[in-house]
Amino acid sequence: MSAAPIIVLTGGGTAGHVMPNLAILDQLKRSGFEVHYVGSGGIEKELITKAGIPFHQISTGKLRRYFSLQNFFDLFRLAAGFFQAILIMLKLRPKIVFSKGGFVAVPVTLGAWLCRIPVVTHESDYSPGLANRIIALFARKILYTFPETASSLPPHKAMHVGTPVRKELFEGNAKRGLDLCGFEGDKPILLVMGGSQGAQRINDSLKEILPKLVASWDVVHLTGKGKSIGYSHPGYRAFEFVGEELKDIFAAAKIVVSRAGANSIFELLALEKPMLLIPLELGSRGDQVLNAKSFATNGWAQILSETTMTGNGLLEAIEKLSRAGADMSRKQSSASIEMVPNRIVKILMDACAQ
Repeated sequence: MSAAPIIVLTGGGTAGHVMPNLAILDQLKRSGFEVHYVGSGGIEKELITKAGIPFHQISTGKLRRYFSLQNFFDLFRLAAGFFQAILIMLKLRPKIVFSKGGFVAVPVTLGAWLCRIPVVTHESDYSPGLANRIIALFARKILYTFPETASSLPPHKAMHVGTPVRKELFEGNAKRGLDLCGFEGDKPILLVMGGSQGAQRINDSLKEILPKLVASWDVVHLTGKGKSIGYSHPGYRAFEFVGEELKDIFAAAKIVVSRAGANSIFELLALEKPMLLIPLELGSRGDQVLNAKSFATNGWAQILSETTMTGNGLLEAIEKLSRAGADMSRKQSSASIEMVPNRIVKILMDACAQ
């Protein structure tokens, strides 16, 4: 009896680089793969080990788009990670590597390429980030989420597949979500989240208008670690971070205020949740702005700029979204994303056979 073929998944730095890998996990196992993960000691280690996947940690760094002495030291960390990745490839002998980007994936994919192991990478955002532009040089296939991204990729490698969404999100229970938050269900639920790191500008604007909001809404606020706003009211419940229970909060929420990371907004799209997107602009390469504009063009979201946002502006945008919510949900229902994990795994299997 032959051993199961090994696939190495990689990607990290934020939860957005990890969740799509988790979304294809069941399909990979059903297809006969033995799954391993190579990443840093960041959030991916926590999420992957919790999923029961063998985790191999390497050194990593980040190449910034501005002058920083840290760039010099990170070059050595990336070099160390590259040699560590080669050793892992020689030990595991995977059939294929699937990358979700982030700088931890750069030494992994380069190491795989040098070991003649095929690499397939996936770009979630509208515009490819620097890490994925480097990885694309060594990848056999480049999968992408937004149709508009095609113009930024080499056509002989690029394939539009969408982005995979974790199936457990569809198993959320609104009653469990209400119980978790201590709400009675007599008011609609507004979910406000600023990404895995939180968003101080969103938190500050929300705090300003909470006394008005809680008159009509029960508010669930994902603040980010260490970013509590110190507000107390029966109609307001804050969490620094939510894991498995997020599906139940999603099920209970009527509308959502969110950043515009591709992974998060496609999850909300799949769940047909009306969304107000406040894309990260300050200190960003602008990928979230492009993500949000694409969704707004399709009628799947409304946008509020963080650079001009005030408390009253946020309140007005929430009220506008509430009025448009039913129509937005109908437009969201036309999106076809259910079979994305199957399509990705089929591409990975085909790449193994080449």
